[in-house]
Amino acid sequence: MKTIKTNKLGKYLFWLGPFLLAVGLTSGLVSGNWGIIPLVFLIMGTVISGLWIVLQSQRNQWWNRRSTQASTNALIATVAVFVILGLINFLGTRYNLRQDLTEAQLFTLAPQSKELVRSLPQSVKVWIFDVNRNPQDRELLENYRRQSANFQFEYIDPQAQPTLANKFTVKNYGEVYLESGDNRQLVQTLNVNERLSEVRLTNRLQQITNTTTTSVYFLQGHGEQVMTSGEGGISQAIQSLDDRNYIALPLNLVEKSQVPEDADVVVVASPKRELFDNEVKALQDYLNGGGNALLMIDPNTETNLNSLLQEWGINLDNRLAVDVSGTGVGLGPAVPLVTNYGQHPITKEFGDGISFYRLARPLEINPVAGIEAISLLQTKPYPQSWAESDQKSEKLDFDPETDNPGPLTLGVALTKTIPATTNPTPSASPTPSPTIEGETNPTPSPTPSPTIEGETNPSPSPTPSPTIEGETNSTPSASPTPTPSPTIEGETNPTPSPTPSPTIEGETNSTPSASPTPSPTIEGETNPTPTTAEKPEEPQIESRLVVIGDSDFATDGLFQQQLNGDVFLNSVTWLSQQDQQPLSIRPKEEKNRRINLNIVQANLLTLSSLLLIPLMGLATAAIIWWRRR
Repeated sequence: MKTIKTNKLGKYLFWLGPFLLAVGLTSGLVSGNWGIIPLVFLIMGTVISGLWIVLQSQRNQWWNRRSTQASTNALIATVAVFVILGLINFLGTRYNLRQDLTEAQLFTLAPQSKELVRSLPQSVKVWIFDVNRNPQDRELLENYRRQSANFQFEYIDPQAQPTLANKFTVKNYGEVYLESGDNRQLVQTLNVNERLSEVRLTNRLQQITNTTTTSVYFLQGHGEQVMTSGEGGISQAIQSLDDRNYIALPLNLVEKSQVPEDADVVVVASPKRELFDNEVKALQDYLNGGGNALLMIDPNTETNLNSLLQEWGINLDNRLAVDVSGTGVGLGPAVPLVTNYGQHPITKEFGDGISFYRLARPLEINPVAGIEAISLLQTKPYPQSWAESDQKSEKLDFDPETDNPGPLTLGVALTKTIPATTNPTPSASPTPSPTIEGETNPTPSPTPSPTIEGETNPSPSPTPSPTIEGETNSTPSASPTPTPSPTIEGETNPTPSPTPSPTIEGETNSTPSASPTPSPTIEGETNPTPTTAEKPEEPQIESRLVVIGDSDFATDGLFQQQLNGDVFLNSVTWLSQQDQQPLSIRPKEEKNRRINLNIVQANLLTLSSLLLIPLMGLATAAIIWWRRR
């Protein structure tokens, strides 16, 4: 009878436990709220299922069976496999490792983009008003979001949310907007042929997060590179500055006697004619006042800037920089190819990247006190590069008598610290203390002490005191009836003194004294009693200068080649002294790898793929069959 009751109880428990577990899981999943009710059902189901296992174990001792142990081991192994897979999946999601194997690193953000997103001061959101969600665009936005929690993005259907679309004044599908606070900017409009560009998105990020504008003035009037498009123009450089929230303005120092006060950077892009002396002086005054300038000076030009450059320790070499290392990539010997960069904020992220400079002149750096000079661009050592003096010869050969072997410096960054002028603080003390040899004490005292050889004591005294040979005391007497005292040979003592107190050689006492009679001091003693006014620390300003012996690298067509544009943009950014802005390589566009075939090449490709290759395979098979026959 007892066994029957136990069997019935076990049967009921077997069904009740899983039923309560199912009820708890269903209620929690459906409601989305794992409150007290789902937890109660789950706990009761777990307890009842455990009780059933205990009863079954006591009834037939199935726990000790070999089949039970094997099944338990299999269950534990299965659970362990699922736990391990779950942990691997969790770690892979939490700490993901991504490797970009493309040549141009198409799926990796450029260093500038990473630094900019990581330093976002506030939340920024990208709105994509489009019904199509391109995987490539979404992957790019995900790369941005991985860098910072302040970067978010969202796809919006303009038809489904017209209010939000009207807020951004959306006109077409595919418009991408960037929002930060109350600021909104259009990034670009997406279509089938144009996908989301990292270049534009990064530039708009920098523009919308930077509230200040930087004025960059380009000197004009001497045959400099024109700011518009055309031969020798720098319109691409101007456009890149505009994308970074810089304002590019022309500057004519003949019409203006000085550089405008709002000029953050002045660019001198290869003048072909000499500057007037007053123009050079205006640039010197601008730099000495804490200004910043970029000088790009081509060879075989006279600019009248030698005096300015010599103040900074730079000499322009009139020889031509020759580099034969670039002949393998189609660059001639007169186009130096640079892969060696200095340790400087302008070039710190360049690594082994390539920049090239067509018809460049070397620079010589001479040390000047107070000026820090760092070489930015260096050619390879001799025999791959040298400075050629004979520029008329068609064959460029190194001449040890007139030429200078490499490596050559083509660009340099200089920094000069200039102390700002301050007004001296007068002393509030009416009574000085006695002075010693070599001391100067300009404060009047009612009772001065005698001075020692070489001392200057301008303090007035009613009664002159004896002086020593070589002493000079030019202090006027305050007594109406002075009593002269004897002097020693070679002494000049027009100052009377009443009652001197002795001082010892080597003493320094700059402390005002309220006592009419100073006390004697000990040799070598220093009395640093504080005065009523402490002298403030003298402020300093910094002036920056970048000199490059070439300007062609920044012209249209060459600006976007390799790192040429980065050299120019990073130089301007560093000169503007906006150190909070990231300095790095600009994000690159996808390279066009299409192969354009003419008619002959297309026909040859068709014949080779449809006729020649199959015939070769058939002939090979026939030969093998013949040999094995």
